[in-house]
Amino acid sequence: MSSSPRLPDARGPLTEALFDHLQGGSPRLPAPDPEADDPLIGDDFHLALHVAYDLAYRGFEGIDDGYEWDLDVLRFRRGLEDAFETALRAESRAQPSEVGHVDARATLTRIATEPVGPSLSTYVEEHATRMQLEEFLIHRSAYQRKEADPHTWGLPRLDGPAKAAFVEIQADEYGEGRPGEAHADLFAVTMSAFGLDPTYGAYVGALPGSTLATGNLISLFGLQRRLLPCLIGHLALFEMTSVGPMGRYVQAIRRLGGTGEAQRFYEVHVEADVRHAEIARDRLVGSYVDEHPEHAAEVVFGAESLSAVEGRFTAHLLATWTADQSSLRERILAGAA
Repeated sequence: MSSSPRLPDARGPLTEALFDHLQGGSPRLPAPDPEADDPLIGDDFHLALHVAYDLAYRGFEGIDDGYEWDLDVLRFRRGLEDAFETALRAESRAQPSEVGHVDARATLTRIATEPVGPSLSTYVEEHATRMQLEEFLIHRSAYQRKEADPHTWGLPRLDGPAKAAFVEIQADEYGEGRPGEAHADLFAVTMSAFGLDPTYGAYVGALPGSTLATGNLISLFGLQRRLLPCLIGHLALFEMTSVGPMGRYVQAIRRLGGTGEAQRFYEVHVEADVRHAEIARDRLVGSYVDEHPEHAAEVVFGAESLSAVEGRFTAHLLATWTADQSSLRERILAGAA
């Protein structure tokens, strides 16, 4: 069985209440206060949601596995999820009521190609220092070390051509079943090549809410069956916007003296995601929306939400880096501000 990470330090009232309950200090966990933190980028909010979600992945060292289905934890998680989803929907242009009036494939193509702000991958390719590249890898590690798992929750909820397309994409993500070839494993190699700890969950305590929100979004869509269309839209846009940035990260690693093995994670994505983009747009989204036209707007909402959380993630990194500061919550790299 895979090892479980340690529970990180609490950051505020939400994590303090949840962690106390998980460690047996409080027999009852009160409902989260919706005003306690920002549901879009709050550090305390998104660490609490991340921990509540990770009970369904690998759990935590010293925390009883039974808490995955603890009713108090589930009610607490649902309160956070509702606040997160409500905030995302408030900024979205996609409305679930627009049945039959949304061309999901065309809309996702537009989202994938229209500029939404400064490009993080371009900055990393052209300007990032080695320390900033290492910080970037740390930020991405919370998701990349379990890459594909959050999306895979969608598999038992699909059938027909859409399921076949989903399986084809996910099989590549898991290295076609070859040990060490799963993308999560390749990312561990990249981290090790830069002297970073590749252990699952090693850096969660250093990640701000804007980073944790990127992973929480996929778990939100993956763990709730009613949000399956959103998960499909998220995965499709994920694949449709991958090739260019992944190629730029390869160039950044080369510029900063990274080894060939450090580049391989990104090179594999450049090779695979051209095909994945077509599968996701035409066969996954196309087949699903053809069969379920009433869910087209929700597919678009999933894609819009991905674009929004990534935009906030990018804004945080670029703002701190251009101010010559560390983008992490804790000083863990030599030379970090």
